[in-house]
Amino acid sequence: MLAHPAPVGSPAGGSTASPAAPLALQGESRTDTETLIGIDEVQRSLNRSRASVYRYTNTDPRNLNPPFNPRKLNPEYRSDQKEPLVFHPHEVARFARDVLRIKEVTVEVLNSPSTATQQLLASILEELRAIRARLDGAEVPPADLHLHRHSQSRPAA
Repeated sequence: MLAHPAPVGSPAGGSTASPAAPLALQGESRTDTETLIGIDEVQRSLNRSRASVYRYTNTDPRNLNPPFNPRKLNPEYRSDQKEPLVFHPHEVARFARDVLRIKEVTVEVLNSPSTATQQLLASILEELRAIRARLDGAEVPPADLHLHRHSQSRPAA
C-alpha cells in the first residue's frame, strides 16, 4: 500500500524501473528513516543485472567499509564481511541520478503488507496499553505481592 510519494532523498525500498523511465523505489519500512534495501531491490530499481550492481558497488576485499566514493554505489556500514550488502534509498537515488544519468528519480515510501507476526505484536501492544490505562486509572496502587505473601501466616495442616 502506498504510504505517500516523496521527493528524491526520502527513504524507501526497491522496484523495477527502466533507465528512460523514472526510478521508483519502494520497500519494507522499519521506520520512515531507517529503511534499507538489499541488492535484489537495487537490481530491480536500476533495471541492471546483479553482476553490474556488484560492479557499481563500492567494496574492497581488504577494507570492510571503504571511504565514500562518489562514482560508486556506497553500501551501508557493515560490522562483518558475511553481512549482506544493504543500501540507503538516498544513496541508490543519488547513484541513479549522478552516475547512471537517469533523468527523473522519484522515491516512494510503500508499506509492506502486514505479516502474522506484526499483527500478533500489534494486538499484544494494544492489550498492554489497555492494561496500562487500567493501572493508571486505579485509585489503589497494586499491592507488592512479595510483602503480601510474607505478611500472611499459613495455617498448620
